[in-house]
Amino acid sequence: MKYIQNLSLPRLLYRYFPHCFAAIFFCLAFLCCGVLIPAKWGNHSKHDCEIKICVSNTGIHSNIIVPVESRVFDWHKYLSLDEIGIDNAKNYNYLSFGWGDRDFYMSTPSLINLKLYTTFKALFLPTPSVMYVKGYQIIPNYLEVKCIKINQNDYLHLINFIESSFQLDVNGTSIRLGNGHTDNAGFYAAKGSYSILRNCNSWTAEGLRKADINTPLWTGLSSAIMLHFQSNCK
Repeated sequence: MKYIQNLSLPRLLYRYFPHCFAAIFFCLAFLCCGVLIPAKWGNHSKHDCEIKICVSNTGIHSNIIVPVESRVFDWHKYLSLDEIGIDNAKNYNYLSFGWGDRDFYMSTPSLINLKLYTTFKALFLPTPSVMYVKGYQIIPNYLEVKCIKINQNDYLHLINFIESSFQLDVNGTSIRLGNGHTDNAGFYAAKGSYSILRNCNSWTAEGLRKADINTPLWTGLSSAIMLHFQSNCK
């Protein structure tokens, strides 16, 4: 202890800065590799890909967008579409699903509304989660959106994952918690706990993997999800 106290500040910096720099460099290199490296290699080609799904990127959150109706699934049988938003629309053609920390998601419509305590609690404490559902007549063009087509079997795996993320009441009905940040959106109670190890983009990646769609090795960033989101269908 006395030895450290006897060292001047320049000498301390000279002694420990290379170690700190090396640790930072290693962490950044690890994250870059996790973003660029796919979770799996050598996708085998799929056939009979008829159902379009999309992923949107808000810059922070990624969301899965699926058709309201298809030959194999109809969301009308699971959600009351006219209750999703306050616009009372019943003619949505697509639904967007996102998962995240309940307090952070519901109280932070934009970065301007960011609160330090809410952010810290979401990242470092196990917290309740929420599903964010939005309805669209057409695929939104004001967000970064990528779309691919998948086959029915993979699509059903994805739908089952999204369904299983909703928390249900004693009657088996989804629990609407409040209005969304836009007129066509609403928040619903969700299963699972949010943390720095499992965030909104981790949830998106987990759903895509259920549909046999490749994802990055590290799924913490929405941009990484978009980078690897591509079809393996002929």
